[in-house]
This record gives sequence, structure tokens and C-alpha cells, in this order.
Amino acid sequence: MGKSTVAAMFVRCGALVHDADAAVHRLYGPGGAAVPVIRGLVPQAVVGEGHSARVDRAALGKAVLADRAALLALERVVHPLVGADRDRFLRWSCRRRVGLVVMDVPLLFETGGERGVDASCVVSAPSFVQACRVLRRPGMTPEKLASIRARQMADAEKRHRADHVIPTGLSKGLTWRRVRALARELDGLGGSIWPPR
Repeated sequence: MGKSTVAAMFVRCGALVHDADAAVHRLYGPGGAAVPVIRGLVPQAVVGEGHSARVDRAALGKAVLADRAALLALERVVHPLVGADRDRFLRWSCRRRVGLVVMDVPLLFETGGERGVDASCVVSAPSFVQACRVLRRPGMTPEKLASIRARQMADAEKRHRADHVIPTGLSKGLTWRRVRALARELDGLGGSIWPPR
């Protein structure tokens, strides 16, 4: 949908961004806290030994995308680790006294994550634009994309639930103007969650 592009635009506006996908990459990388746990769940998805052991994301995806029980077991392990990473980020942001923090979270509504933020924002592009973007990624196939979409809430429902919608299917200039306006509106506004009291 363009979440990374929009997150970078929020950074240009002075926000600090916690990227849940980047947190997962760190957790899956050499020395990551998720590596030994995933070795116990899906041993074939971990390559290397000792401090160089890491999760092979392609092998992990292949093992869990078609197996709902395995996917749920993985989420039960990884979500708390990502939550701990997010909490460290929020404490660090609080010490820096920033007015606006952005949580870049996939599956926000699907996991009930909207209860942990003051405002939700959906980054949205037409499905054909999304498919064109995603299918350019290495290793992505139409079947894989269909499997991912099946786990996600429909875009129309997410737009309906969101407090704000950022369009990314037209021009970057339009997206930038919308992000800049939203950052100005939200920065320093103060909510019930951020900044912490």
C-alpha cells in the first residue's frame, strides 16, 4: 500500500516511527530473540549456528502460510517480542519529548492494535496498484499475495474503521501533502496514550 513511503514522509515531518516489520527483521536476524524460539517451532526455518543463526524468512513463510495452526503458534511467540521492542521505542521517544510518534503496524485492526494508539491511519491504494507493487518483490507470487490478502481485513473495511486515510495510488505529491497536513494536525495534540503522563 505504500506504508514505508508514508512512514518516511512522517519522519520528514519530525515524527519518530516504530516499524514493526523492521523489528521482526531484527528479531529474526543473527542474535535475534526470536531465533531460538522459532528453531523450536519450525527448525527448518533457522540457518546457521550459535550467534550467526538467523531465521530464513522464505523457509518460515513456506512452512506457516499454508498451516493456520503453525501461523498462530508463530504469532503467539513473535507478537510479544515485537511489543517489547515497541515499548522500548516508546520509552526512548518519551525521553526525547517528541510530539508525534507513528507506529507502522501491519494487521493493526486484525490484531486489535488500534486500542493502543490515539488515532489510526490507513495507507490505501487501489488493489491493482498494490498487486503491481507487491509482485515486483523478489520471491513474491500471485499465490503468495492471495494468501497474504486472505489474512487481511478488506481495504474498504480498514478505511471505514480508520480515523485518517492516506491515499497512495495517485501521485507522491498528493500523498506528501496529505501526510504533512495530518502531521501538523496531530503533532503535539496530546492524546490519552501519547504523550504519556
